[in-house]
Order: sequence, then C-alpha cells, then structure tokens
Amino acid sequence: MPAANPKSNKRTVSQLATTNFSTIALLGPSGDPKVASTLNALAKHLLKKGIDVLVEDTFPKPVPKKIHVISDSELITRSDLVITVGGDGTMLRAARLLAGSDIPMLGVNRGRLGFLADISPKDIHKRIDKVLAGQFERGSRSLLQVTLIPAKGKKSQRLTVNDCVLQKWETGRMLDYETWVDGQYVNTHGGDGVIVASATGSTAYALSCGGPIIHPAMDAMVIAPICPHTLSDRPIVIPASSTVEIRRVQDRATKAQVTCDGDILGDLNVGDRLLIGPAHVRVALLHPLGHDYYRILRSKLHWGRGALTRFMNEDEA
Repeated sequence: MPAANPKSNKRTVSQLATTNFSTIALLGPSGDPKVASTLNALAKHLLKKGIDVLVEDTFPKPVPKKIHVISDSELITRSDLVITVGGDGTMLRAARLLAGSDIPMLGVNRGRLGFLADISPKDIHKRIDKVLAGQFERGSRSLLQVTLIPAKGKKSQRLTVNDCVLQKWETGRMLDYETWVDGQYVNTHGGDGVIVASATGSTAYALSCGGPIIHPAMDAMVIAPICPHTLSDRPIVIPASSTVEIRRVQDRATKAQVTCDGDILGDLNVGDRLLIGPAHVRVALLHPLGHDYYRILRSKLHWGRGALTRFMNEDEA
C-alpha cells in the first residue's frame, strides 16, 4: 500500500472541529450478529438526522435504498467521517485505509477489548450526537512502514498501525536473527521471534512480551523479543524516526513468518531483509469529550488495579 502524501490534504487535523460531517461511512464485520445489529441501528439513526450514509458491500442485507454501497477506495473521496463498529482490528483496518488523508475515524466497541474503539454500545447515539454537534476531542496516531526484501524476488510493503511481528511457525525450533537500527548492529537474538511496535502498538502484543507502555503522543518505537533464550535480552525503546532491520542468521530448518497488525506479509528467509521504519503519514482520530488515556489503561488493561482500589468500580472508557 503506497504511503499518501500528507501535503496533498485539503484539510488538516487542526481544522476538524469546524468540519460538517454530512457524509459518514460505516465499517464493521457484519458477519457478527452484534456488529450487524449496531450497524443497522446506527445507519437508521444517521439517516433520520439527514446524513448521507456510506457502507461496504458486506453491510447486512437488504440495504435500505437511501444508503450508498461503496468500495474501500471511495472512503477517502466521499466521506467526511468514518465510524467503525467492532473491535480494535476493525479500527486498525480503517486506519490503514485512511492513512495520510485528513478523514477522521471514530470507534464503537463491539469487540473483546476495544482499546482504540472508545464508544460503548450502551450510549452510542448520545455520544455520536455530541460528536456531530462538534463536541469531541481530536487526536492522531503515527504508522509504521514495513518492507520485506527477499534475496530473490519482489519486495513487499505494508503500512501498520500497531506492530510488525517476526515469529517462528510450523516448528518447535528456536529462531536466530540479528537486529540493526539505522545501520548500526544492535544484537543477535535467539527465541520465538521479535515485535517492532509503534507507541500505539505498545499496549498490544509487545506488552505481553514485557514491553513498556508508551503514550501514543510520544515519537517512539519498541523492539520486544518474543520468548528470548537469554534472560538479559529485554525490550528496548528507540526513536520513531529510526529504521529497524531484521535479518535471519541461521536456518536450522526453521520457518519464520512476518505479520503486520496480524495480517501475513510473507516469510523471512536467510538472506532476506526486513525493514521497519516511520511511514511519515498519520491517521486522524476523534474521541468523545472527556477522553482519558490513563482511565482507559485502568479500565481495559486493569493497569494499577492492585494498588489503586479507588478505581475498581470505574466504568469502561
């Protein structure tokens, strides 16, 4: 997916508060009954408010006549706002589609965790009506550009919001690899693989590997080994402007697979190169008023709950 040029945007993130959301696109995995029900109810609500509603061809059938079915490529040419219904995976997909454009997205949580999607179904209409009235907070997230360069064949590229993961597969053998940052050798590792995560992705897979929580406003990335063989092989935080290179150093008949936000990019073999660096594009987000990142950490990741019992009864963000 080619990186868009942010200089070509007609509007900027700082101007979103004055934007008239007259056309809204709805995205979500409608195969899930809960998502399908919410998509239908939300579409009807928006139509009653005189808003043009755009949906994917997977929208629950029959599609009302007043709703327009569009392709992914039309999102950035026809919509003023994208509302996702589902989990974080739905928001990640939307973020990749909208990266580099000025079109913001807003998430309704119908998934398991919903760390990025911060509107709950119980007050969806109330929250969205406030957003439509201009009562929202703006934000943006940076993305990573991942490039897989095989020793033979064509290179593959992908934008990723959370992380790029190299991991062994179809084998019980250890994976040996090297890490380089901006052309400087960092270390040789052995284990199940490695995660290179953005600040946004620091609360995803990298967190389960002992990585730190990085506030999304920080320009930083984390390199987190997966099940390292050496106890001292710990995660490291580096500038977001860096380019990380990963190389296989031994075969051991071990297969290694590269995924971006959970989607397969390809295999990394000895002699191939995997590059992860800044994408130089961002995605715009809208949050309801009162958005509190630390409250989300407490409520959804149970961060600090052991000591801070005052937050035990806190509602989900």
